[in-house]
Amino acid sequence: MSSLVRWDPFAELSALQKQFFGDDLLSTFKGVSIPTTDVYTKDNQLTVEAHLPNFEQNDVNIQVDNNALVISAERHEKEQDKDKKYVVRESSSSFYRRIALPERADAEKIEANLEDGVLKVNVPLTPLPEPRKISIAATTKKK
Repeated sequence: MSSLVRWDPFAELSALQKQFFGDDLLSTFKGVSIPTTDVYTKDNQLTVEAHLPNFEQNDVNIQVDNNALVISAERHEKEQDKDKKYVVRESSSSFYRRIALPERADAEKIEANLEDGVLKVNVPLTPLPEPRKISIAATTKKK
């Protein structure tokens, strides 16, 4: 006699989540902070805020390419210390985001600043045209 087993379509997804976020195979990535990026619009302006702690202004590159805002940052550190067990210790960090710009973005007037580890890019948007009211002509009934 065989017993029926209820199939859970999300069991495999759940197992993958446990593997990625749990204490299994990929636990070396636990605690690694991934920089966040916020994109929002307000008052005819698109704003991109990228949280880039430990990056300096010279590490960051901003471009407009094929109607997309491309933000990249790269930092390399090299430390030499012959008194310790290592001779050279190198580390690098990088960041990359590509954000599609709306058609009404004014790429010529984009402004950016980096303050306290937060890169803020402001993209002005041309205002949407005001809706035009269409009047309805009165018709006279023929008798």
